[in-house]
Amino acid sequence: MLRRRLNRWFSGEERRVDSRTIYIGHWPCPGTDTFIPPKFCDNRIVSSKYTVWNFLPKNLFEQFRRIANFYFLIIFLVQVIVDTPTSPVTSGLPLFFVITVTAIKQGYEDWLRHKADNEVNKYLVNVLENGGSVRKESEKIKVGDIVEVLEDETFPCDLILLQSSRDDDTCFVTTASLDGESNHKTHFTVPDIQRDLDSLNANIECEQPQPDLYKFVGRMNIYKENQDSAVRSLGPENLLLKGATLKNTKKVYGVAVYTGMETKMALNYQGKSQKRSAVEKSINAFLIVYLCILISKALVCTTLKYVWQSHPGHDEPWYNHKTQKEKDTNLYLKMFTDFLSFMVLFNFIIPVSMYVTVEMQKFLGSFFISWDKDFYDPEIKEGALVNTSDLNEELGQVEYVFTDKTGTLTQNNMEFIECCIDGFQYNYRDSRTELDGFCTTDGPISKLHEKAGREKEELFLRALCLCHTVQVKESLQADGVDEVDGVDGVDGNPSSSPEQCCYIASSPDEVALVKGAMKYGFTFMGMESKTMKIQNRSEEIEEYELLHVLNFDPVRRRMSVIVKTKRGEIFLFCKGADSSIFPRVRLEEVERIRMHVDRNAMEGYRTLCVAYRQLSQEEYKRANAGLVEARLALQDREEKLGAVYDQVERDMKLIGATAVEDRLQEEAAETMEALHGAGMKVWVLTGDKMETAKSTCYACRLFQRNTELLELTVRTLEEGGRKREERLHELLVDYHKRAVQDVPRDKDNVTNVCRSWSTGVQEFGFIIDGATLSLVLNARSEASTSHYKSMFLQICQNCTAVLCCRMAPLQKAQIVKLVKNSKGSPITLSIGDGANDVSMILEAHVGIGVKGKEGRQAVRNSDYAIPKLKHLKKLLLGHGHLYYVRIANLVQYFFYKNLCFILPQFLYQFFCGYSQQPLYDAAYLTMYNICFTSMPILAYSLLEQHICIETLLEVAPLYRENAKNAMLRWRPFLYWTVLGIFQGLVFFFGVHHLFSNPALQDNGQVFGNWTFGTIVFTVLVFTVTLKLALDTRHWTWINHFVIWGSLAFYVFFSFFWGGIIWPFLKQQRMYFVFANMLSSVSAWLIIILLIVISLLPDILLVVIRHPQGPAPRQKKPGQSNAGGVRSPRSSARPLLLRTFSEEYNTVL
Repeated sequence: MLRRRLNRWFSGEERRVDSRTIYIGHWPCPGTDTFIPPKFCDNRIVSSKYTVWNFLPKNLFEQFRRIANFYFLIIFLVQVIVDTPTSPVTSGLPLFFVITVTAIKQGYEDWLRHKADNEVNKYLVNVLENGGSVRKESEKIKVGDIVEVLEDETFPCDLILLQSSRDDDTCFVTTASLDGESNHKTHFTVPDIQRDLDSLNANIECEQPQPDLYKFVGRMNIYKENQDSAVRSLGPENLLLKGATLKNTKKVYGVAVYTGMETKMALNYQGKSQKRSAVEKSINAFLIVYLCILISKALVCTTLKYVWQSHPGHDEPWYNHKTQKEKDTNLYLKMFTDFLSFMVLFNFIIPVSMYVTVEMQKFLGSFFISWDKDFYDPEIKEGALVNTSDLNEELGQVEYVFTDKTGTLTQNNMEFIECCIDGFQYNYRDSRTELDGFCTTDGPISKLHEKAGREKEELFLRALCLCHTVQVKESLQADGVDEVDGVDGVDGNPSSSPEQCCYIASSPDEVALVKGAMKYGFTFMGMESKTMKIQNRSEEIEEYELLHVLNFDPVRRRMSVIVKTKRGEIFLFCKGADSSIFPRVRLEEVERIRMHVDRNAMEGYRTLCVAYRQLSQEEYKRANAGLVEARLALQDREEKLGAVYDQVERDMKLIGATAVEDRLQEEAAETMEALHGAGMKVWVLTGDKMETAKSTCYACRLFQRNTELLELTVRTLEEGGRKREERLHELLVDYHKRAVQDVPRDKDNVTNVCRSWSTGVQEFGFIIDGATLSLVLNARSEASTSHYKSMFLQICQNCTAVLCCRMAPLQKAQIVKLVKNSKGSPITLSIGDGANDVSMILEAHVGIGVKGKEGRQAVRNSDYAIPKLKHLKKLLLGHGHLYYVRIANLVQYFFYKNLCFILPQFLYQFFCGYSQQPLYDAAYLTMYNICFTSMPILAYSLLEQHICIETLLEVAPLYRENAKNAMLRWRPFLYWTVLGIFQGLVFFFGVHHLFSNPALQDNGQVFGNWTFGTIVFTVLVFTVTLKLALDTRHWTWINHFVIWGSLAFYVFFSFFWGGIIWPFLKQQRMYFVFANMLSSVSAWLIIILLIVISLLPDILLVVIRHPQGPAPRQKKPGQSNAGGVRSPRSSARPLLLRTFSEEYNTVL
């Protein structure tokens, strides 16, 4: 990255020009007087964050950006430099531990990234050099090199396809690692390229690197001796993207045009930044408050000290004369030194050990996700994976869910359901009764000639067998299943060994339609040299010459083929969306088909209409000339092709329609409903077509039958014949009025967008495509852009679901960033399974990768990985909810117990002449947070379940209770702070009242100041520990062990520490202090009394408070978390058995 930036700064070449010239094979072309090789970046991929040289300074810099780490560093330096009441070890040791553990963890994670980068950069590839093939490491490929790629290999950089081993000069690739699609896509070689590539003399002029995966503009100039140079246009159909895999083609040759960090895949990679949770931000805010309290205490004590010393005899009493050095010390320097000493004395109000405990809680708590047996998927034999433990609590705060479609919501596995021919329904599935009087079939179509007629039936099936880009691959596998597509072998056909082949295509629905035609007796046999072969029901082979393919595009929303029969007849077969086909056929034909199409669409099926047209020789000649001319155009090629397509695809005859089901992931609809019930808004971000994505949204119940869809796409912008930006503004204003201004609001003046099944409130769904999003985000003026963004965001936030289709990977990240930075800073979650989802996964607060069958880029770059979408429900509603409650209580408890700890120390200064005399012994100061009170809260933060996880899954609205960081807002913080102040006052003044009678022992001996401090400390330790016991609702043997064990350890340590004369101590302050204290009945009485008084508010609160949340319900032994059959091993480790099962209602 640094090299790339330096090249841009100093060379300035890429700033000045909008295109680049690439010399194939690095040969200068004729006519160039001087040849200066252009400089491009190398082919190295860098995703790591550190190097060996910058790891230490960079990591330390990042860690000390944390307020707490920087603060403790300053305190440590003060203790080292200034003579303070406590040792530097008390601050330095915990700080060193936190910094070291964090550095090791981050260093290990970056080492894994280095390892992954090396696997890619050191991968060996074949490069043509000096007439032969040379093996090179991938990182050594340069722009202009001719690279050889074999079948099932991935492309090492972005290549222009020069030569293919296939006879038709095409190749097939899968882009599963880029966009999640496992289907084969067809790419074409540059026309008229000579077979001997070593002698090829040509250059390529193309655009500079840009992240759009679906766009590429360029041209190739081919030079031959004694001939004029030939110019060939280049488009995305000629570009092979880095990360894609070659399929069904033995080998190809391509020239490198973009390498390394300039490839489209790398440009779509969002740099990995360190994510910070909302809890960490709350901790920093609370830390600033307590830091202000600390500074205030130090200032008060420093001021009062010099006020007290101003009285005669106080500054230099007869028993404590000053030395000459002390008398010569500058007054202001002495005041500053005293201020720092008070800061160090009260330093323990800032809980340094909290960060260690939080790190341990996150690290150990993440294992519960990995151990959860409900996340285990027997198909891939894997469970959940935690890549980062820093965001566990964010799983309980999610407000927006951004999900990919293909491979995440759906299985990308299409199934032909039924078809309609000339108004008659043909259903291959089991016979069933139709509600609207349609006929049904329960056998092959050949038995039903009385319906649409044999001629129309066969014409419809021929259209399905010819209008597509499907290829037949001969499979060597015994089961006839291609390992990439997972498409079953062509069965049910007795000839040409169809069991040994499988269909591959750029779209899975094309395969489904071809297989659907096969069920009714027409089988596509493949294509050889532009000749398509099909087998009809009479088992006769029909041959058609493929003249042209009119490819699908999102504006036309249809695709066509022009074929020629052996008799010389020319037909155009067209299939597409109903809205695209109906205006181009006769009205009476539409009426017979529309009812079937609407019914299938309402059932969530993907529908396509099929039409045809017979062309005369003159019509074909005009169409052919127009197509050839448009395809050679270098400027406005898409517009010119679209105009020719529009001329050809008119006056067609409608034959029928099809219904194809895109199978959803298991429990996808139930999961989406649970997320809606939990108050989350779901946005679908996909690179797929709008019709496909819309059908999926209906099937997932994101869109309901009564949902009014607001569409903002290229198609709607082109309606009305006005400029796109004018139409965009008009639509945004209209949609804003309908979805925002005219929607009724609740009593708090907040728009109600939660789904309601009982009210008659109109629900809105929003649909936008990538091209329109670019107009919204990149308007001509900054004012327009800001206005459009604001309106777009308000419309989307008032819709129950949002669908963004035809999205480039970087656009997905832009959408997430737009919502993430909106008003209120909502917590966002992105989930996907492909490399095209990596950018949005990294951009969101929480990134979830789905362990699909294709590629693991999303999993590697995610924070958490799960096998299936259905596991998201338990991850958020179960684990996420509990993690947030646990860590929120942990944070509040730490601030509370440290305030209880240090407030008596502050009050003690008023009774010791502000002399910085510690109230507690140094051992107690050091071990309070490390040993005496650390383990109970750690166990609580790992095991607590205020509501059982089964109830959390069944009652999704419980998730909303903790929305907007509810447990770490200022109101709960104030409650804990007031409680800490109250208990601190009780501790100090209760013991102070006891000491009003000096003779507390039977023998008349008096207690000293260390006994006073020890009694306060004993009451403190028992109170804060028992407070945690009162808050615990899910008791396990671990809780019992650490709570009662910590109290027993404190008593044992106090006896042990005061019962031995330690030779390394200069003063034996605590010798027999604890034992003598317990020999007094008064001490026993005051300890018990003060503990009861301190805990009385909590006890009363538990008694009088009404239980929150649903009442406990007894579950049947075999019932699962989600209502199904539960595995006997389900969640064995993370969910330990209750001992007090009746007490799991919510408490503050």
